[in-house]
Amino acid sequence: MAVSIKRLVGLSALAMFIAQSPAFAHHVMGGQLPETFLQGLLSGLGHPVIGLDHLGAIVGVGVLAAIAGRSVGLVLVFSAALIAGVGIHLAKVDIPVSELLVGLSTLAIGALVMLRRSIGPATAAALFAIAGLLHGYALGESIVGAEASPLIAYLVGLLAIQTLIGAAAYALTVRIGGLRSVGLTAAGLLVVLLGGVSAALAASALI
Repeated sequence: MAVSIKRLVGLSALAMFIAQSPAFAHHVMGGQLPETFLQGLLSGLGHPVIGLDHLGAIVGVGVLAAIAGRSVGLVLVFSAALIAGVGIHLAKVDIPVSELLVGLSTLAIGALVMLRRSIGPATAAALFAIAGLLHGYALGESIVGAEASPLIAYLVGLLAIQTLIGAAAYALTVRIGGLRSVGLTAAGLLVVLLGGVSAALAASALI
């Protein structure tokens, strides 16, 4: 079933609004560094949910793992790489144009969902690891300078919520029969739009 022009316009407008809204650019602490263990945990749990390009990517990862008929363990590859990406940022390793790469990786994941592409385990693991590193590096900016306790809590919350969301997307896709669901086309399209808008905004900031 083709996606209507009206729906496409609506999804595009939603993606533009979300990507441009300042509220979605920061974690649940209002852009402030968490100072306690609880604040760090809440920040880690909330950040990927209010950063919808990140949310779209992890949902797409779960869907792709299911479409390919692979283990849900591939979701853990993304989650582990994301934590490693935060560590890379904290270690002050520079990844040029990281925000642009985050948007492009999200777009690529969404495109694969739309195309129902079944990818091999090695390819999937490599793709998820690269995407996870990029997303983790971007998320790491919000925790730079935090003390050890809230930092550890942030990482725990981040790992937990990412894995939970990815595993839920995997389970839902398996349940509905991934290759036949029109809903997955819409989901893939939304992920593409979120990634595309994110990449476009990042590119415009570089000009």
